[in-house]
Amino acid sequence: MKYAELQVDQALHAGPYTVSEEEILAFARQWDPQWFHTQPERAATGPWKGLIASGWHTCCIAMRLAVNEFLGDSESYVSPGLDAIRWMHPVRPGDTLTLDITVTGKRTTKAGLGLIQWHWVMTNQDGTMVLSIDASNLFKI
Repeated sequence: MKYAELQVDQALHAGPYTVSEEEILAFARQWDPQWFHTQPERAATGPWKGLIASGWHTCCIAMRLAVNEFLGDSESYVSPGLDAIRWMHPVRPGDTLTLDITVTGKRTTKAGLGLIQWHWVMTNQDGTMVLSIDASNLFKI
């Protein structure tokens, strides 16, 4: 996408993506090896009553969906950061996730780049919100 194609209040959609137990385990073993992400038997007796994906894994899935659908061939250079990351509900093996993004702001920076602010919400197959992020991206104008 190009900066000119994005408008405030515009809605974008990506997905679906189904998460496997193998993927949850592989990500967690490498990047977030807490027992509730890496030990299915122990996780079954834990507070979430089963294995859950790392929140960071959930963020990576959202990013992959956004790149596949909007950012891969875009003129986005970089993100200056994320705000208000919230993991609202655990992601479990077999969950099918979709990403909805709403453009919340658009302006030109002093450096001559376009700044897009957007709110990302990822939900599972039941419509339950699993992730909420307020993000910004800098685009070529």
